[in-house]
Parts: sequence; structure tokens; C-alpha cells
Amino acid sequence: MTTSLTIIPIRNIKNIKSKDSIADIIYSALQKQDLNLQAGDIIVITQKIISKAEGRIINLKTIIPSEFARQIAIKANKDPRHIEVVLQQTKRIVRMDHNVLICETKQGFICANAGVDASNLDDSEILSILPEDPDRSADDIRKKLIYLNGQHLKLAVIITDTWGRPWREGQVNNAIGVSGMQAICDYRGKQDTNGQFLQATIIAAADELAAAAELVMGKTEKVPVALIRGYNFISANKTGQDLIRSANTDMFR
Repeated sequence: MTTSLTIIPIRNIKNIKSKDSIADIIYSALQKQDLNLQAGDIIVITQKIISKAEGRIINLKTIIPSEFARQIAIKANKDPRHIEVVLQQTKRIVRMDHNVLICETKQGFICANAGVDASNLDDSEILSILPEDPDRSADDIRKKLIYLNGQHLKLAVIITDTWGRPWREGQVNNAIGVSGMQAICDYRGKQDTNGQFLQATIIAAADELAAAAELVMGKTEKVPVALIRGYNFISANKTGQDLIRSANTDMFR
């Protein structure tokens, strides 16, 4: 059982460019803060810097909007080129209402605007799109950090994005890429404190860690990485895809 958590914002992260090594940059930033990786550490990283490093940046000047994008843009009072990028990243439109597009992305996530984002970028004419495979990105970074550390250790990496929630106001950081840990803690079949067997309790641990890390990362402080210590995670070859609800249990599909 976890008794306490320490969440440390990792500063000194430079402005990320295409093909930068996120692992090298994080490791250097840790050293500048006199932090050494320890067994059980969790590195939480915002999607935006992953997308930048992987070249998942779209210049709107290169986009020619379709007629469908133009129609949506008129109703939503948005740039039709932006809408076109959203459509290109969409596998299925779940709902269009209140000037918002809720989409299923090609990675299988359900979120607003297919994860296409214009915030924290250097130019108003560019957008970021989600990493092609956030789980692979998380795994590559975790393995490189272990290599840089010089000895094997228990380490997890979570890549996050900030999404709204259907039943609640406000946005929360969610895990979209996970490596080195069990993303979900399944308590079904275990007894509660009164001896009753739990039947439906499944805790999205990776999402809870992502949300906790956001408290020290913020959206305007330019802190895209956090280190979490003290959470006793279960090492596993699991991924962020484990957090996606299956179609047969999704009441909103």
C-alpha cells in the first residue's frame, strides 16, 4: 500500500525540436536538479513535447480544407483548416454539438477534436497532433532512461494529455501512453474492509498518477515533465490501450 507520494516538477526542459531525444533531455534536466533515478520512480511527460520531438506538428499553411470541414467550421466559427486536421486524425465522429467535435482518434481514444491542439506552440499557424503510438514512445523513453542510468531499475513512464470528462466539469490529465507498470488495478474478487467481495472496482492507476502530476506541471508554467516517487506500482508489460473501454461496455458508442 502506498503511504505517501512525492511529486517533483522537472524544470530546465528546453524548447523541444523535431528528432530531439526526450530521454536525453529529461536525464540532463534531472541531473541539473541533483536528482538521480531511483527504483520505483515514475516519469510523467506531457504529450506535447513527445509530438514535437516526433515531428507530429502540422503547419496550417499546408492544409486545404474539404467542403465538409468548411461546413463544420462555419457552424463552429473556427478555422476550416484546423477542422480539416481534426478530421484527418479522426477514425469516427462520436458527436458534434455545442461547437465541439468529440472524436475517436486513430489510436482509439475518445476526446475533443481528436487530440489536435494549438496551445503552447511557437506559431499560431501550427498545430500538434497526438503521437502515432504513445505506448511505443513511452517504452522507448523508459528503456533509454534505464540505459542512461547505467544500471537496470524498476521504472515507469506515463505520457499524458488533458481531456474533458462526460460527467464532470473541468479537464484532467489522462494517461495515453504507459510503459513499465500496470495501468489498471483490478480489485474484483477481493474483499473490502467489511469482508464483502468487490465486483466492479477497477482503478485507473495510470490516469490517477497523470492527474496528480499535472498539479505541479500546470498549463502555463512550462513544466512538461514530473517525477513521482512513493507509489508502489506493479511492474508489468501493459500499455495505455488497457485504459480504453471496450465497445461492448461503452454506453456512448
